[in-house]
Amino acid sequence: MTERLAIRAASRYVAGTTLDHAVAVVGRLSATGVASSVDMFGEWVRDASTVDRVRDDYLALAGRLADLPANTWISIDLSHLGLDIDPARCADYLTAITRAVPTGHRVQVGAEDARRADAVLDCVTATAAAGLGDRLGATVQANLRRSPRDVERLVDAGVHVRLVKGAFVEPASDALSYGEETDIAYLRLAHRLAERGAEFCLATHDGVVREALLAGLGPLPVEQLLGVRPEIRDDLVERGIPVRVYVPYGPDWFRYWMRRVAESRGA
Repeated sequence: MTERLAIRAASRYVAGTTLDHAVAVVGRLSATGVASSVDMFGEWVRDASTVDRVRDDYLALAGRLADLPANTWISIDLSHLGLDIDPARCADYLTAITRAVPTGHRVQVGAEDARRADAVLDCVTATAAAGLGDRLGATVQANLRRSPRDVERLVDAGVHVRLVKGAFVEPASDALSYGEETDIAYLRLAHRLAERGAEFCLATHDGVVREALLAGLGPLPVEQLLGVRPEIRDDLVERGIPVRVYVPYGPDWFRYWMRRVAESRGA
């Protein structure tokens, strides 16, 4: 009973525990003019047999994309795909999943902490080098000091960039402080991406930063999290701004839900 009540409360931020639940949310969002990026909960896997199951689950998800609304993407964290066990095999699995994605769809690689950044970038560029750059996306964290270099590498590889502020507590040697420093870095990276003619989106709920970039660079795509400030999403759609929503699902939903609740209360 407690679990049923909790998952009901979490449903604002979590599509559900199964792929079918996620598909239903994708359909509802599409009916309002919003695209989706579907993710299966999981990260930091260190068991090889679990990694093989995760690969198979994502291949099954890739196989469902042809039946989902156009422009539906997959999101994945590479530590869920065995990055910490065998980076080379992780790259092979990412390539296989990306190759299984139909034309017009993408696999969007999520952010990891700074110590995994080199391995993530190597996996992404290896997959792009297999001729799959147009089906691939990667996340760049504006607060990381290395991000200007990473942006150049990803753009050269033809990979879509999802620009976020940063999701991890990092040492000062690796990251800028949150607040003005990161905001300025975000603005500069967005302008650099625009100068390079790159495909990218603004994945932030910071209205000041978002609106400054939309005013300066035009109707860039915006990405939001499911359940977070949905009224902003509706306003963006009415203004003709392309919007994509991150739609997570799976049995390991509890920690993610607690994070969203904490953020909603200012933590």
